[in-house]
Amino acid sequence: MASEFAPCSEAQKTAVLERLADIRQKIADACRASGRTEQDITLMAVTKTVSPELINLAVDHGVTVLGENRVQEFLSKRDSYRANAEVQFIGHLQTNKVKQIIDKVTLIHSVDSLHLAEAISKAAVQQGIVMPVLLEVNIGGEASKSGVAPDMLPQLLDAVRQFPGIRTDGLMTIPPPMTEESEQLRVFTEMRALFDRLRQDVPMHTLSMGMSGDYAAAIRCGATVVRIGSALFGARAYPPKSEG
Repeated sequence: MASEFAPCSEAQKTAVLERLADIRQKIADACRASGRTEQDITLMAVTKTVSPELINLAVDHGVTVLGENRVQEFLSKRDSYRANAEVQFIGHLQTNKVKQIIDKVTLIHSVDSLHLAEAISKAAVQQGIVMPVLLEVNIGGEASKSGVAPDMLPQLLDAVRQFPGIRTDGLMTIPPPMTEESEQLRVFTEMRALFDRLRQDVPMHTLSMGMSGDYAAAIRCGATVVRIGSALFGARAYPPKSEG
């Protein structure tokens, strides 16, 4: 896929850097409003459909954590990334593709079933590693989205903790589309409360929530990772589908 991307113009590069400056300012403002520091927040660049050239530009300007959604796209682009880029997997992960990424990413955000956790455990044990994961929570109860229901989360967490080669470092969520800040704050506060309740018994430290349209509200409610794609790189241009 990397070869399918046309060279980026100077205007495109300038736009990314201007957006990055704006995002950092909004992160700083959200941290100040909630009594936090910018060092508390990991800004992840979501790289779906984005050219390696623009991704590396962001990396060169300090955005060194990348979020990959699709296994095949990631594998086709990874050799083009800067050596200091840390790649995490944030998309829906099929069990038959776990082995393809288990030794190439530092964190998997989207564990939503015991079946997937078991596949990650087996692949990690074969590699002789412990893979950190986040459990994905369907906080809005949307039928169209992956994630475990909040009331089933404690059961999944307890079960995953029994597997070797896998460690639950926290929670991730993709909330329903929300345009009103009050609604964003309500949902993210609910997610934060769930996180705080569970980590009384489990040493979790990562709360991945907030994307391009709502990351400021997520930070105010306790997010430690915000996943930003279009607000950084611009509107996505989807290539023809070549994978499931």
